[in-house]
Amino acid sequence: MKFQFTEKKVSLPSNVHAYAEKKVMKLERFFRDDAEALVAFSVEKDRNKVEITIHAANTFFRASEATSDMFASIDAAVSTIERQIRKNKTRLARRLRQDAFVRSAEVTSFAPDPEENSFEIVRFKEFPMKPMTREEAILQMNLLEHNFFAFKDEENDQAFAVVYKRNDGGYGLIENNE
Repeated sequence: MKFQFTEKKVSLPSNVHAYAEKKVMKLERFFRDDAEALVAFSVEKDRNKVEITIHAANTFFRASEATSDMFASIDAAVSTIERQIRKNKTRLARRLRQDAFVRSAEVTSFAPDPEENSFEIVRFKEFPMKPMTREEAILQMNLLEHNFFAFKDEENDQAFAVVYKRNDGGYGLIENNE
């Protein structure tokens, strides 16, 4: 598994990166060798936040956790991804590695002084939209823990579409009708 670490408004000692890599490597048994892990560390409102995104087999797994301890946040995020995988294991079986399901402190804060927020775009994403079924799009949205997901709809001649979570617990679909 390849790792990439980013730090936002925080400077961490190398042992935090080593700890995160060790914990995320426990998930390696679910993935093939080409998996990539992005681990982002930040501090927001005196909370140590860890966001882990794993890209493997054209599927993204994402978890974000914030606690008063950076190490506890890492543990919680890894547990969340493992729970996502186990919850969706039948749907993910063909994407994950063949034998993936065979086997079944001190508070350390790195919070700097708080800063004021501004009205600027702080994140820009480019995302390749691949043709997929509506069910696959909903699964991908849930794995990323997002409220919506844009995709090319295989069931509608690869037209642009968006699935989203509704307040009543169901899902909605927005289609392009041009």
